[in-house]
Amino acid sequence: MAIEVITKEDLHEFRTRLLDDLQKIFHSNPDSSRGPKQKQWLKSSEVRQLLKLSPGTLQNLRINGTLSYTKIGGTIFYNYDDIEHMIESNKVSAYKNK
Repeated sequence: MAIEVITKEDLHEFRTRLLDDLQKIFHSNPDSSRGPKQKQWLKSSEVRQLLKLSPGTLQNLRINGTLSYTKIGGTIFYNYDDIEHMIESNKVSAYKNK
């Protein structure tokens, strides 16, 4: 059984390689702008928590067609991309036209 001695330089080199590899992984992921991987489909309770909405307000968004949804059995699901699109399409510019 051979004994290997690990030096501080070896540990530093390992740390550097590990950090480089992690950066490559994060930068190669197209969804990295969202941070941790976001679920594609959210339940009503998750959407209400995310957007700080009451159940009635979320229901109104469904009824008036502002937010699309999918109903499977008794559970309603919302696509995360549709939520982002709704927010972007309702954005009001803070700049006045001159």
